[in-house]
Amino acid sequence: MSRTLIARNPDLQRLRDEGFNIQITDANFLVVNDVPYVKSDRTIGIGALASNLDLAGDQTVRPQDHTAKFAGEYPCNSQGNPLLILQHQTQEFSLGSGLKAAHSFSRKPPCGYYENYYEKMTAYVALLAKEVAVIDQDATARTRRIVEGDPDTSPHNYLDTASSRAEINEAAAKLAEEAVAIVGVGGTGSYVLDLVAKTVAKKIHLFDADDFLTHNAFRAPGAASIDELRGRPKKVEYLAQIYSKMHRGIVPHPEKLTAENADQLTGMSFVFLCMESGPEKRVIVQQLESLEIPFVDVGMGLYSKRNSIGGILRSVLSLPDQRDEARSRISFASNDAQNEYDRNIQVADLNALNACLAVIAWKKSRGFYFDLGHERFVSYTVGNSLLSKGDIHDKADVHSAGICTKNPESDG
Repeated sequence: MSRTLIARNPDLQRLRDEGFNIQITDANFLVVNDVPYVKSDRTIGIGALASNLDLAGDQTVRPQDHTAKFAGEYPCNSQGNPLLILQHQTQEFSLGSGLKAAHSFSRKPPCGYYENYYEKMTAYVALLAKEVAVIDQDATARTRRIVEGDPDTSPHNYLDTASSRAEINEAAAKLAEEAVAIVGVGGTGSYVLDLVAKTVAKKIHLFDADDFLTHNAFRAPGAASIDELRGRPKKVEYLAQIYSKMHRGIVPHPEKLTAENADQLTGMSFVFLCMESGPEKRVIVQQLESLEIPFVDVGMGLYSKRNSIGGILRSVLSLPDQRDEARSRISFASNDAQNEYDRNIQVADLNALNACLAVIAWKKSRGFYFDLGHERFVSYTVGNSLLSKGDIHDKADVHSAGICTKNPESDG
C-alpha cells in the first residue's frame, strides 16, 4: 500500500527518485531513513527523519504540521555541540511499523508552512547535512538504496528507477500489457525478451521447444557458463531463470506452437513472432488474426559472399484494423527449399537490431513513442545501411521492395 501511495504523489515520488530511502509506516508517518548527522563525539551517525502524513484520500495535501520527529541521538553541529536551531521536544514518539523516535524538531519556514512533503523533508535533511559536510563531504541521505517492487503495482522485483529518473513513468505505463508472448526465443526472440522484460508488461510467455546449446550462447544476450551448456536446458527455461531475477512474470512453455496447440495464444494482448517460416507459421498468424491479437513478425535473411555477410532484416506490424497488407509482407515459404539462405546465418548484433525494430514497433503501437509515419513495415539492408519503411497505405509488393521472401529466423 505504501509503495502505491508513493507512486501516486509527485512530492513523495520525487523523494524516492532523488535517492532518499523513504517509507510510510502503518501509523501514517512518512520516514526518511539513512539520514547522516553529527554525534556529540563528532562522528557521523545514521538516523531517520519522520513526519506525520496529511492526506485527502490517497493524495497528499500541504503539511499541516511543520515539526519533524527524529530517531537517533540528538544531532550536533560540526563542533559536537547540540544543534539548538532544531530543539523542540525530547521524549519517545511511536512512528508505527516498529519504529520509535526520541526527539521532535521544530523549524518553521519564513512563509509559515511547507508547500509539500518533498520541501519539508529536504529542508530538515539539509540542516543536518550542512554540519555533516564539514566532517565528511561524501556522507549523504541520498543513498539510492534498492527498493523491492510492489507485487500489486509492478511486475518487477525491484523498482524501475530508470523510468522515474527520466520522468517517463506515464509513457512507460502504456506498456502495461496483460500478457505478451514471444514465439521462438533463439537469436532475435531472446533479445526481444531482454527488452520487454524491462517494461511493465505483467506476463511474458516464452514458446520454444529447443535446447539451449553452444551455438545459441553466441547469439543470445548474456553469457552462459560451460556447466549450464552441459546441462542442455530448454531455451525457455534457461532464459526464464535469468530474467526472473528482474521480472516476476516470465512464463516458460518448452513446446513448439503448431495447429494443435496454437490456442495457447488466446488471451495474449500482444505477440512477437520470431519463428521460422512454414505452414505452422501460417496457422499461428491465422489464429492471431481470428483472435484480433496484434503482433509483430520478424525475419532475417543473411548470405555470405567473398567472406563477408550481407542481407536484410525486417519487422512487420500486424494490427486488427489492417491485416491484408501485413500478411502480404510475411513469409510463409517452407524452409525445405534449397537456396543460399538455408545456412540460416545469424549474428548477435543483427539479432539484437532485429529485436529492436520489433520492440520499437510494439511501443509505437501503444503510444510510448511518437508514431508520425504509422509505418507497419521496416527493413534494414546490411550492405548499404538502408532503412526502409512502409505504412498501411503502401501497396508496393514485398518482392519489388527487394525484401527476401524467405524468413530464416530458425532457432535450430
